Amino acid sequence: MLPFSMVDIIPTPIQKGRAAVSNSSGRFEALSHHLIDDGWSNPASGGVNDDGFALPKLKTEVVEERVNKIIAWNASPDVPFDRSINPYRGCEHGCIYCFARPTHAWQGLSAGLDFETKLFSKPDAAKVLESELRKSGYICKTLQLGANTDPYQPIERDLKITRAILEVLSAFNHPVTITTKSDLVLRDLDILAPMAAKGLVAVGLSVTTLDGKLSRVMEPRAPTPKKRLAAIRKLSDAGVPVRVMCAPIIPVLNDWEMERILEAGAEHGASGANYILLRLPHELKDLFREWLDTNVPLKTNHVLSLMKQSHKGALYISGFGTRMKGSGKYADLIAKRYYLALKKHGLTGRTREEYALDCSQFIPPLSKGDQLALF
Repeated sequence: MLPFSMVDIIPTPIQKGRAAVSNSSGRFEALSHHLIDDGWSNPASGGVNDDGFALPKLKTEVVEERVNKIIAWNASPDVPFDRSINPYRGCEHGCIYCFARPTHAWQGLSAGLDFETKLFSKPDAAKVLESELRKSGYICKTLQLGANTDPYQPIERDLKITRAILEVLSAFNHPVTITTKSDLVLRDLDILAPMAAKGLVAVGLSVTTLDGKLSRVMEPRAPTPKKRLAAIRKLSDAGVPVRVMCAPIIPVLNDWEMERILEAGAEHGASGANYILLRLPHELKDLFREWLDTNVPLKTNHVLSLMKQSHKGALYISGFGTRMKGSGKYADLIAKRYYLALKKHGLTGRTREEYALDCSQFIPPLSKGDQLALF
């Protein structure tokens, strides 16, 4: 018999600067954890106990993870690359819609607040990468940086793991594409611009919305939309090919902005664009519903209804071919609008050819102790 009833369960106090509303146990855990009303605090107090003292704020924790391999391989037909690197697990940007949230369950953690606050860094990433690139059987193809979580999330400012990876790729003349929603990418222009001059790099910058207020509650620790557009301009001016990524498209909340986002990207120097329909795998379904109920309760049913219309009655279908774009009338309408906007603003869509950057220049540099070749 449970020591408490379901009516004793109280919601997780909303944390300022965090998007997730709860911190439910991961899907692989044998036990589930709940907050209960023990009589000492007022659950409606907004994070303040009965004595008037504020409850402690969640702080970001970073654990170092030692890895033997850093390149992740995939055979997905939905993405135009077969290899990627993720310098971090979890992401402090805290975007409520992030499809990577459920991956935190593999660490025994929640896809909710844990994903935003309990992060893992890979300080040996650059060293391990160099070792992998030097293997005799390695065949060079474009590598994607940040396929899961953002390589330029706030902790990168101090840890500089992404920068160290780029230094290795630059030394090897290895082509790389980067996906981020942070203007911190500009810090590394001294590496990216020379690589771009050799045809070795392209950047995709995500602009989810142009509405600063919506961005603040939906992606609380990500740079503002204005900063991201400014980053597109500065990357373009430095000769770095950059695309504006309208992702994810969320029914009702930002779908009406798609043409405006692509237009703004083009005006700031983007040469290409891409979009992805909202994905809600595993725990993310409940997390996103909670967020909707908390922040835009009158729109919850409308948003989820259009998602179901795009996935044959389910909130999400993970099959190849439709998981990124959905299917049905609503998904088809989004696709038509997207292609019309591309044509209007002179943008290119994402293709595998675009990710086939110049691999002919790849060559491992001499390391200490290496003997020069005679021929």
